[in-house]
Order: sequence, then structure tokens, then C-alpha cells
Amino acid sequence: MKAMQLKNLCNLNENPTPLELVEVPMPVPDEHEVLIKVSACGVCHTELDEIEGRTPPPELPVILGHQVVGRIEAVGDKVDTLKPGERVGVAWIFSACGACKFCLAGNENLCEHFAATGRDANGGYAEYMTVGEQFTYPIPDFFNDYEAAPLLCAGAIGYRSLRLTNLKDGQRLGLTGFGASGHLVLKMAKQRYPHSDIYVFARNPDEREFALQLGAVWAGDSKDFAPDKLDAIIDTTPVWAPVVGALANLDAGGRLVINAIRKEADQEALLKLDYPEHVWLEKEIKSVANITRRDVIEFLDLAVAMKLHPEVQLFELEQANQALMELKSGKIRGAKVLKMG
Repeated sequence: MKAMQLKNLCNLNENPTPLELVEVPMPVPDEHEVLIKVSACGVCHTELDEIEGRTPPPELPVILGHQVVGRIEAVGDKVDTLKPGERVGVAWIFSACGACKFCLAGNENLCEHFAATGRDANGGYAEYMTVGEQFTYPIPDFFNDYEAAPLLCAGAIGYRSLRLTNLKDGQRLGLTGFGASGHLVLKMAKQRYPHSDIYVFARNPDEREFALQLGAVWAGDSKDFAPDKLDAIIDTTPVWAPVVGALANLDAGGRLVINAIRKEADQEALLKLDYPEHVWLEKEIKSVANITRRDVIEFLDLAVAMKLHPEVQLFELEQANQALMELKSGKIRGAKVLKMG
């Protein structure tokens, strides 16, 4: 089968084509796994972090991709809930131990043995992939394959981030960074909190204009001050400077939720952290770590209920490097999705 494979970690500014189109054997599902014929796979900023070495290192070579949609081609001998032909999705969570205190409490995202799709196991930048039966999700008929793909990470992690803000209807919400996850969170927030004003901080003028089109009351640069203090802010950027700016924009008792697997080194921004301006008055910082199965299931139901259609830009599998470089350069409107065949 065809796959876009990562063989070596690198700096994308020095090597803009880190993925190589290869022919590899089709995977064979074990007794608890299913084989999926991939039709679409979203492109995520986390893949930039993987390639450039900001996540726990993958075992190379590896096939990236953790927003996967396809149909089941075959099932293992002990799979009893899924059948060939069913359309399913795969998210960032590839597996967890199922027995630790976190897994037993439904917080398998915190499991010490959490394994990530496309990092700890081959993912969806390929024509086929395998995954455990319990880590697949039925895709509602409401979405086509390309719309469904970004819902499995950008949408699900955005949903988790929004829950962690503890926002109440009527409170002000800020979004720092406005890529695939940001635009879905804005749509979610407007549906769940119709009386809350939403403020967007983004470096790209096109992203700011897009946010206003989707209903933000204000959009500015990440260095700007919003016209009002905000009750909660979700940061989805890969750098530290917007975190400092977000803290300055928080109201007393406000909460900053950081939705990023890693932050790029930026010591200058760290040195600008001022306790009275950024932390004082019981402001909170909450990180988001991975997602749970519950997040994916609940979010897909919510997305159907609110008739959520993500904006997508399609690329052929062979164009994965181009999609990644556009993501790195900030050329973003909605979500980027690879299509197979």
C-alpha cells in the first residue's frame, strides 16, 4: 500500500519535505483489531511537533496521521461489535492500559501507557491502517468523510478545551490562534453559549477576518489587548508569547486553557511574565492533555446536533508535505485534509 512515512526527525525550515511516499506491506489486524481502508485523514499541528521533535519521540519510521476516516475492510477473530463495510473514525488516542486509576475513571488521556495514533503506532497518512476495536468511532451519516476527519482531533480536543474553561453562558471567551480547532470551538461556543461574546487573537489578518465572519465580536493580533477583560481563553498556538498575552487579557478569576502538546522554545517571552499583570487575582492556567474516548463520542453527537460543517481544504496523499508546510507558515483557513484515491 502507499503511505507517507517519516523516517527522520528534522527542522521543517531546513527540510520542507520530511515525509517520503513509500510502498509498505498492508497491515494485518490482530484478534482485537480492525483493518480500515482510509478515505480521509486530517492534517494537524501536532504532526509538526512530531516531525520537529517536540513530542515524545516516535519509533521511526512511522506513518503520521490521527484524524482518520474510512471503512472497515477486515476484523480480527475476537472483534464482536464491528463489521466489514462500516464507516468509522480513529482519533489521537490509539490505546491505553484500561486498568490504571485514570482509565478506570474515564481519564485514559492521563494513562501512563497512553499510545498516540500516528506517533506510537502507524496512523492514517496511508491507504490502510489497523486499530483496536474499542478505539474506533462510528461516523454519523450527517458528515462526509472529509468533514468528519478534522472533527476527530481539532473538534474533539476543542470540545475538551471548551469544557475545561468552565465557561457560563454570558461570560466572555477568548480564542488565541485560529486554525482548525479554533474555528470549530468558535462555532461550538456560539451554539452552547449564545449570550457569550467571543474574542479572537490571531497573527494572520485573513484568520482574523474569517473569525469575524463566523461571529466573533472582535479580532486582533495576539499582542493586542481586547476591548474587554475575558473570563476564559483557550490558547491553541505552538509558542509561549501568546500565553503571556492571554494572561494579560484575563479578568480576575479567569481561566486560561492551553491546548498544545508542546510549546516551541521562546525564552524571551518567558522573561516577560509579570506576576501582578499576568497571574495575580486568582487567574488559573489549565493544560489539555490528549483526549478520551468520551470526548470523541460526545463531540460527534454535539456536532450532529448543531449541524456543524467544518471548513476543509483537500490535498492528495502525495501532497502531505505541502499541507504541513502551509500549516507551519500560517496559511490556514479551517482544516487541511488528505484524501485517498
